[in-house]
Amino acid sequence: MPDRYDPGVESGRYLILFYDYVADIVERRGEHRPAHLAHVGAYKQDDRVVAGGALGDPPTGAAIVFRTDSEAEVGAFVEADPYFTAGLITSWRVVPWTVVT
Repeated sequence: MPDRYDPGVESGRYLILFYDYVADIVERRGEHRPAHLAHVGAYKQDDRVVAGGALGDPPTGAAIVFRTDSEAEVGAFVEADPYFTAGLITSWRVVPWTVVT
């Protein structure tokens, strides 16, 4: 067993995108979910997204970790996200994250 937890994230600078969802996200997301997951998956496949997922149970938002320094790139991601275009995201913000271990 390892001496410490390894989250699989290399040291460096990342950007975390935080979404806030509409109150009834679980009821409204169904028809948009496959396209949303494909959108995130395309960024994950080419290594621009490290990880992502819903926050809360039931979900109240989400966090997506980007391997980039470009807030403009993250903004473009949001504008093309099917959840955003469907009005399921009430607000979003980008926060730099510096990983040291």
